[in-house]
Amino acid sequence: MSVVSWLLRGLLGLGCAALAYFAWPVAVGAWYAQKADLVINRLRDGKSINLPDALAAIGDFGHAIDANPSAGHHLDRSELLVGASTSLNWAAPDSQREQWLRIAEADLETGLAGVPAGGVAWLRLAAVRLALDGPSPRVVGPLLMSIETAPVMPRLWPVRLELILRTWNSFTEAERDRIAAYVVMTWEASSDRRWFVSAMSQAADELYLRMLLADLPGAQEELSMWIGLVRR
Repeated sequence: MSVVSWLLRGLLGLGCAALAYFAWPVAVGAWYAQKADLVINRLRDGKSINLPDALAAIGDFGHAIDANPSAGHHLDRSELLVGASTSLNWAAPDSQREQWLRIAEADLETGLAGVPAGGVAWLRLAAVRLALDGPSPRVVGPLLMSIETAPVMPRLWPVRLELILRTWNSFTEAERDRIAAYVVMTWEASSDRRWFVSAMSQAADELYLRMLLADLPGAQEELSMWIGLVRR
């Protein structure tokens, strides 16, 4: 065997060893994350979960992140933690659910640093911050990122509009102008606009929505019509 062949064979061996070394944490992380999939899938399907299963799944994700702290694992755990905090309000104390939301916020910040184009994750971060600390510019930032990274996702807009209305006083005039352009685009793309009315839950919300639609001809009359249909 020539020296070159021997070196190449040696490098191949080292490459295999390196591959195993780096692949092992990924495999371990994936195994633990897969164990938690059942609970996450139940949440995504709108089904109920129980506290023991939620705690076990949260623990599995902790192990997954310890083994492989990927952006995906952090974002998936945030989904689980947010789902658990909202679904188990009768089973887990307020302090526990707040801790879950704090961890979810940190997971989202970490995950979005690696996957910044995640429109759903940005929206989740905005909702988590609103739940934890109320309306503030810290909610506005991820809410705008959600809109601008995934503007044409109809299923996200009911939640987005609710967050816009709840956070109205935290926007600058320039930010309101940016949001108004997207709200108008979404209004024009919607044939059934009842969800716009459903998003209005406080006294001032109708005024805010009318301001967002102010530059769209005919929108004020149409909004009045939809309000009448939904609230009659």
